Amino acid sequence: MKKIVQEWIEKAKADTKTAEREGKVQQDPNWDAVCFHAQQAVEKFLKALLQHHEIVFPKTHDLSDLLDRILAVYPDLVLYKDDLEWLTTFAVQVRYPGESANHDDAQRCLMIMKQAFAAINPIVNQIDF
Repeated sequence: MKKIVQEWIEKAKADTKTAEREGKVQQDPNWDAVCFHAQQAVEKFLKALLQHHEIVFPKTHDLSDLLDRILAVYPDLVLYKDDLEWLTTFAVQVRYPGESANHDDAQRCLMIMKQAFAAINPIVNQIDF
């Protein structure tokens, strides 16, 4: 496997851990961070798959765009399209004033991230490092 694919996977797993860890904070949680890192984790897993299959992708945070590019290889991932489209909104908007995530947003982001990870992880595990 190309080193870049492994790097995408490692970064995705790091974002997963960060989102989960912040999601458990009891005092003064940062819901924006939970949602952002959940989005980033899914984005990086998708980019790892694209890179592995040598499918060109732009510098984007749009999970729907990334998903559309990998569906030819993994058509079952279409089941996550609506959720990934919603999760995309947390890539940029919550990073700036005027928008904030709340507890319910964070819980939904974590759920989507975990579902996407459950679908993508078996694929990733088949990639020969």
